[in-house]
Amino acid sequence: MTKSAIDAATAISVMDLFTIGIGPSSSHTVGPMRAALMFMDTLPQTPVRVQCELFGSLALTGRGHATDSAILLGLSGYRPESVDPDAIGSILAAIRTDGRIRAGSAVDHWLPFEEARDLLFHMGDFLEAHSNGMRFTAWLDGRDDPIVRDYYSIGGGAVLPGVVPVSDDAPLGHNVVQPWPFSSGAEMLAQGDVSGLSIATLVLRNEGAWRVQAETEAFLDNVIDAMSASIDRGLMQEGLLPGGLKVRRRARAIHQRLRLQQDALGPAQIFEWVSLFALAVNEENAAGGRVVTAPTNGAAGVIPAVLHYYRRFVPGADRDGERRFLLTAAAIGFLYKKRASISAAEMGCQGEVGVACSMAAAGLAAVLGGTNTQVENAAEIGMEHNLGLTCDPIGGLVQIPCIERNTMGAVKAINAAYLALQGDGRHIVSLDAVIETMRQTGEDMASRYKETSLGGLAVNVVEC
Repeated sequence: MTKSAIDAATAISVMDLFTIGIGPSSSHTVGPMRAALMFMDTLPQTPVRVQCELFGSLALTGRGHATDSAILLGLSGYRPESVDPDAIGSILAAIRTDGRIRAGSAVDHWLPFEEARDLLFHMGDFLEAHSNGMRFTAWLDGRDDPIVRDYYSIGGGAVLPGVVPVSDDAPLGHNVVQPWPFSSGAEMLAQGDVSGLSIATLVLRNEGAWRVQAETEAFLDNVIDAMSASIDRGLMQEGLLPGGLKVRRRARAIHQRLRLQQDALGPAQIFEWVSLFALAVNEENAAGGRVVTAPTNGAAGVIPAVLHYYRRFVPGADRDGERRFLLTAAAIGFLYKKRASISAAEMGCQGEVGVACSMAAAGLAAVLGGTNTQVENAAEIGMEHNLGLTCDPIGGLVQIPCIERNTMGAVKAINAAYLALQGDGRHIVSLDAVIETMRQTGEDMASRYKETSLGGLAVNVVEC
């Protein structure tokens, strides 16, 4: 297994897989923000100084992924799910102008902070456990030795304290007893056969180990609404995306054009709408706006776009179907987290857009009436044709090729779902086989193609 793979017996919740946060990256923005806040909250007293050191992919592409901003926000007590994206610019400007940060969640307690001294990028250096490593140091009044702790952002916004090696007994999930547990595609199908339940219902029953069904459904509704809001906001914005590449937002102009063609809606136009939905979300993500990690920020547009396709173009679509879509997609996401990784720094983009495509294909197949085996087949098709996808963002920004890649992933997911529904669920390559192939491919992939901006498009396209 990869270093961040979760033990098969460890339970994962839909609340772990889908989280509401800010862009542009779950592993490079959301995770580091959470780690910084986690570090501050675990200190026995308010420090007199703090320092953060970034390693691996966080150092190599951190500035393009807003890791530096995320660290400053986290140390100052802000959370990715609640910070106002529109206020971030002024918060960071004040920190850099005044040379001080708020001490975590402490009220009116400030620390001196010199970014050149206290936020260090160790280019080319890696911590042992994971390529997304952070080291925090705090100096306390009256204590000779500083407190030093390592954290790892392991994908999808999840953070692991570096208390033990990631590959050993690290608590990456929850120790609960689920009524219908599964850690492989084969086990998932077997549980469905024994229980007579759909994959979505298996997941919903398992969520009952944590909370009552109404709370799970309320959470899903919040996720659905946040996904819709990210599309709506993305369709209204225009101008250049931040970062220096001078990438212009396209979603608003495309939306205006497509609205004029609605009377002549055909298959080609439907796919243009799907691409537009994904484009809108990922332009929002690239601008640091509010998106849903699904299962990562770099792939945040795939599942919302396919879910919006279901809502808009499938007769009889309703909120219950949207919930079943997400529950089914979550089941597939659990398998990738348990058996491989959703971190581009480990797997390349096959672990982000590829996984999102696989999840979305399964969700759509389910709400279109697919059997459990057809759903598993759709998920397999969705990943099989993303194998080997590299992560080589130009300038370390989640823009090129990331934004357009989400449109491709969304369209491919719809295609995979309909292909699976044309069959009876029997197929040669199992979902488990394709997940294992993805894992092996990710481990064999040269590190320069895994979110380092040291290979591929990142070095063959001259930045403007």
